[in-house]
Amino acid sequence: MKFVTAERNGEIFVGVIHQEREVIDVRLAEQVMYGDITLPSSLLECIALGEAFTDKVRDIVKWIEQNPSEPYVYPLQDVRLLAPIPRPVKNIFCVGKNYVDHAIELGSADDIPKHLILFSKVPTTVIGHEATILRHEQVTNELDYEGELAVVIGKRGKAIKKDEALDYVFGYTIINDVTARDLQERHQQYLLGKSLDTFCPMGPWIVHRSFIPNSNRLQIETKVNGETRQKASTEQFIFNVETIIATISQGMTLEPGDIIATGTPAGVGKGMKPPRFLQAGDVVEVTIERIGTLRNYIGE
Repeated sequence: MKFVTAERNGEIFVGVIHQEREVIDVRLAEQVMYGDITLPSSLLECIALGEAFTDKVRDIVKWIEQNPSEPYVYPLQDVRLLAPIPRPVKNIFCVGKNYVDHAIELGSADDIPKHLILFSKVPTTVIGHEATILRHEQVTNELDYEGELAVVIGKRGKAIKKDEALDYVFGYTIINDVTARDLQERHQQYLLGKSLDTFCPMGPWIVHRSFIPNSNRLQIETKVNGETRQKASTEQFIFNVETIIATISQGMTLEPGDIIATGTPAGVGKGMKPPRFLQAGDVVEVTIERIGTLRNYIGE
């Protein structure tokens, strides 16, 4: 199942993608099916319900397949997809240098981490599929992209064991960890260079974990204006998804709706010779196997 936060005629709703070409408004469908609405109005709150949410949506989808052409099923092209979680409750957790080749392209073999590198992006960075990334030319001259697999936590946990870590995952989405490289270097830390407004495109949806047999074996590709810049597999992670979750949770409580970006492969603009940074008018597409494509445009 692919869960979305979408907008239609000015109304924002929680939806599920049906047959790759339609969106079901799950609360309206629930009202018709059951005569009442019990599901929350935000996907963040729905995720917190756990299996009660996903089980109900499965029942709704089955019922709709027997009762087609209802008014709560919309063509996908008639809605605007927002970020699945438009305003995270906490900063987005981000893993740095989680691919050997990326660590080397921005430094040397000495920069390959022995322990998890973690930083964050603030909630105001988040935008959705096909939204515009601000150029921020008054702030940065080195705008860069980083295509990444993102993990969405589904239940509360602390000191999570590696062999139980995937039980805490709700699903997976795509993040473009947009970065101002000059700010990152100037301030000697990641937060400011990673956290300008619009620097966390996310989406287009969250794919439930049951549809991703192995998140550590997914192809990932980033294109700029149709040119492939990054192409790798999450098999190349230095720290796999289970290790990331277990490490973060040792002294910190993970909660439903928390988002973890797992790192980017080699091929970023900063690592090219000469560097090739994003410019106004560019189109950036991040595609991950079994999830889809996140597309965004660089504004003025």
